[in-house]
Amino acid sequence: MTYEDLAQRIETLYDDPAEPNDPDATRSVSEVIDLLDRGEVRVAEERNGEWTVNEWLKKAILLYFRHTTMSTIETGPFEYHDKIPLKSDYAGLRVRVVPPATARHGSYLSPGVVLMPSYVNIGAWVGPGTMIDTWATVGSCAQIGANVHLSGGVGIGGVLEPLQAKPVIVEDGAFIGSRCIVVEGTIVGEQAVLGANVTITGSTHIIDVTDNEAAEYRGYVPPRSIVIPGTRPKDFAAGTFEVPVALIIGRRKPATDLKVSLNEALRDHNLAV
Repeated sequence: MTYEDLAQRIETLYDDPAEPNDPDATRSVSEVIDLLDRGEVRVAEERNGEWTVNEWLKKAILLYFRHTTMSTIETGPFEYHDKIPLKSDYAGLRVRVVPPATARHGSYLSPGVVLMPSYVNIGAWVGPGTMIDTWATVGSCAQIGANVHLSGGVGIGGVLEPLQAKPVIVEDGAFIGSRCIVVEGTIVGEQAVLGANVTITGSTHIIDVTDNEAAEYRGYVPPRSIVIPGTRPKDFAAGTFEVPVALIIGRRKPATDLKVSLNEALRDHNLAV
């Protein structure tokens, strides 16, 4: 089948589901998941400067859960019980994986990716040269660019529904500091640096404080921004309280190498996080 044929088949199955044990339906769905696993298709793609969601691929992932059954997965001393198998042949993929890192079948890991003990969910796409550090999580359908560093404990949110919702996108060269949380379709622009413990949701106020007047963003961190956690007062019935925001306090310098550490980026602005 061509991609167009597969997409139409998935749309039909999603609107008029077949029985879970239907062999033709199962074969079609599995073929799409295999394409995701090999990186031949992506849940979200950049087209003319805009990120576009391929909803039919999300539908295929949801159908995959319907057309697979629970089974025991044994790998070395570890045992799992799940519907989705794990990725394999990391040597052939030229990916370094440190035990007990886990990536599910249907996620794509480019050559040169390093997985410390971490987790990558189905539908995710991870670019070449990216480091996913210890206890970091890449949620379903998240798109992580090339030469990105996800530091220890980073949580990159996943999304399958609603179908039109964009996944989290971290563009090339970004550095995400320890224990950051990025969810709800946030786009982190190229070479941006998030300081430790920054939390960004779809509604978080991202405030650029580098000029005389503040500029605000929602769900988008501009390229090369250096971001730290912050707060600002908000009035409630019970009084005025500080609520969390994210503060853009500068831009990465052109001389900064792609492999810049978080400390080096913040040192330029007399900050340590």
